Amino acid sequence: MTSPQSPAAGPLGSRPLGTRPLGVAAIGYAFMGQAHSNAWRTVANHFDVPNFEQKVLVGRDAVAVAAAAKKYGWSESATDWREVIARDDIDIVDICAPGWLHAEIATAALAAGKHVLVEKPLANSLAESETMVAAAKAARAAGVRSMVGFNYRRIPALALAAKLIAEGELGSIRQVRASYLQDWLADSESPMTWRLRKETAGSGALSDIASHAIDQVQYLLGDTVTEVSGKLHTFTTERPGPDGPEPVTVDDAAWATLSMASGAMASVDVSRVALGQKNALRVEVYGTTGSITFNLENPNELYFLNGTEPIEVQGFRRILVTEPEHPYISGWWPQGHVLGWEHSFTHQIRDFLLNISTGTDPSPSFEEGYGVQQVLAAIETSSAAGGSTVAIPQIITISKD
Repeated sequence: MTSPQSPAAGPLGSRPLGTRPLGVAAIGYAFMGQAHSNAWRTVANHFDVPNFEQKVLVGRDAVAVAAAAKKYGWSESATDWREVIARDDIDIVDICAPGWLHAEIATAALAAGKHVLVEKPLANSLAESETMVAAAKAARAAGVRSMVGFNYRRIPALALAAKLIAEGELGSIRQVRASYLQDWLADSESPMTWRLRKETAGSGALSDIASHAIDQVQYLLGDTVTEVSGKLHTFTTERPGPDGPEPVTVDDAAWATLSMASGAMASVDVSRVALGQKNALRVEVYGTTGSITFNLENPNELYFLNGTEPIEVQGFRRILVTEPEHPYISGWWPQGHVLGWEHSFTHQIRDFLLNISTGTDPSPSFEEGYGVQQVLAAIETSSAAGGSTVAIPQIITISKD
């Protein structure tokens, strides 16, 4: 990925200086569409990035997407993504639609020569993910870039954690604990949504939030998962729908033990029914000479223990990640003026634009997204087999640079 401290980039690949700005289209205007739109709208206020224009926002409901486009800063709206990606004035396609649409839109956009950013998870199945990886490889040969949106890599505290681990501050990593707990489905009367149907969501908490946790484990360690043992569970098996109760066909929670290529071990647990936990992605990394802990509900804080200090003064120290020397912070406010969840999307857009400008491959790539999909699929297979150990058939190299 582009360094968080990289300087402004030069001209856009083979695009001559002085030509028109990059045209951007976003597909999807709900939760993720709003988050991405905010990032597009603010990134140039804080970072030196190539010129671009928020051209068009795409959605199925013409009235609703037109209102969203006006609110989020897009020049126009549309309802047919196929027509939009065929336009000569569109250079970047940002896919914020549900996962079941990712493969079709991404492969078509890449084939049309558009740079593609797609929200995580990469797709709803391994088969769909494989088609996306193949499309990304073919497009890459023609200078077309693609990236999957694991935005938490761009939280300054987690980017700092990755730097400390890569520099050997923790020594050899032995153990990682990653959990992602939410409670928006804790009430059994919460209504049915597309996220609770396997045909549209693929899986539940597993793909929705375990994908983030697994990506963090591999990203922070610069390592890959080789074996998994897992368990899925659905606590509320039906929910109110417009025509009466509907069956829930995905998991509410998931647990997994992961073996890493380096020999480290990791545990992952996720839930969307953990009452009192709003958006708690917790990561703990334990090495031979140091340890790190992080909680997304306190996103500006990283806790670091230096195990080489004398035992009488050892302990976790709080690092407030708001100094100009910290990743991404130089583009924002004075020291101590904290950032929020939404800023990770701004950093993601910043990095993607610089990758396009410099002709470098973004990270996480579609291959890395596929690597996460392999782990998710293996957890499902393990759970169906009573928790047996499942090997990951292919190792995807995870890049942190």
